[in-house]
Amino acid sequence: MTAFGAYDIRGRLGVDLDAGFAARLGRAFVRHLNASCIVVGRDNRPSSPQLAQAIMTAARSEGTEVLDLGLCGTEEMYHATAHFGASGGIMVTASHNPADYNGMKLVGAGAAPLDSLEPIRALMDMAPSGRSAPCRDVAAEARAAWVRTVLGFVDRRALCPLTVLVNAGHGAAGPSFDALAAGLEGTGLRFLRHHHDPDGTFPQGIPNPLLPENRDATARAVRATGADLGVAWDGDFDRCFLFDGTGAFVDGEYVVGLLAEAFLAKEPGATIVHDPRVIWNTRDVVAQAGGRAVASRTGHAFLKRTMRDTGAVYGGEMSAHHYFRDFHCCDSGMIPWLLVAEVMGRTGQSLADLVAARRAAFPSSGEINFRIDDVPAAIARVQAAFDGVPDDLDGLSLDMGDWRFNLRASNTEPLLRLNVEARGDAALVARQMAVLRARICPKG
Repeated sequence: MTAFGAYDIRGRLGVDLDAGFAARLGRAFVRHLNASCIVVGRDNRPSSPQLAQAIMTAARSEGTEVLDLGLCGTEEMYHATAHFGASGGIMVTASHNPADYNGMKLVGAGAAPLDSLEPIRALMDMAPSGRSAPCRDVAAEARAAWVRTVLGFVDRRALCPLTVLVNAGHGAAGPSFDALAAGLEGTGLRFLRHHHDPDGTFPQGIPNPLLPENRDATARAVRATGADLGVAWDGDFDRCFLFDGTGAFVDGEYVVGLLAEAFLAKEPGATIVHDPRVIWNTRDVVAQAGGRAVASRTGHAFLKRTMRDTGAVYGGEMSAHHYFRDFHCCDSGMIPWLLVAEVMGRTGQSLADLVAARRAAFPSSGEINFRIDDVPAAIARVQAAFDGVPDDLDGLSLDMGDWRFNLRASNTEPLLRLNVEARGDAALVARQMAVLRARICPKG
């Protein structure tokens, strides 16, 4: 069962998972939780309805009531699990993985991450009990409650007239965004929709704006329309990517810093959680604002656990996952752009102006991905070449004083990921990136 990852399930259809796998997972999930009720949602991949139905049928056969969300985003599953007081929730999605993949994201009561998937894996081959329980369609009720919660994060009075271009990438975001936009009428926000309708064949390619080659569609649309802000999402819209009014992509660490500053203005001294890949901008912003910065391992299960343990008001990853204490410590792809629009309204500044000084003070490389046959050997070559202050919280991090890097294996894909940052010297980032690339791939 290679579909089981560090904290999610993902795999190739017909190879790693199918409807039979989904049914066994559904039974194992409800037995592990001794669940009386679970929430199930799905993205718009062609295989997702069948997999979701298999999970729901299996759960009902164990005597567990099922609340069906239908097509939704992962954050809506998180919210509904807590809102309805369910024992747990399952989202059928492969997020930004290729079209021939699918998977499941699992949470317990209160949308809390599971400590481990191993107990569920161990129950996968148990026979069904043959009991029966109902299934309720709660999609409309759940979405309305989610909209109220998300809109509660912003002060409508601070929003000003802005043109916002949104790119759903033909993923699941479109209908959910439309419900949210209806609640923003009268605020002065004007929305332009791009690749908006869900289409599980992904005619424009798999939506993953973290990859540089996937950003151009949104950037061009922002420039062509004269929008003030561009927003793009991945397939299940648990990640939010921002573009300024020039069409320039805003790297995730600067968004984390911007949101951290906004929360610390409201809650002085609060704790902010960040991932260990690109850290200097976030730590500097938090220190200047009088907050407390805490590092966590990369990945939503780890960030959520650290937030719950520390009581953090906000947590952010440079990969565009943003977590909120008052959203059950879960990640949302809709709350971040709303908060940025609020900051733009309060300050009267463009997004480009808001992040310009931070980019200059702490330039970074953006995440570079390598497909490597022998990951441990590549990491060992890099470690042997540099003499810096090490940090092994997540992968290999070395601090050389005026620059640092993080090198780690992906939790969800067969990739080695590299991030480099420096203090005020973009040329240094470029030079060291070239050196690291030669060490990771010595034969080119």
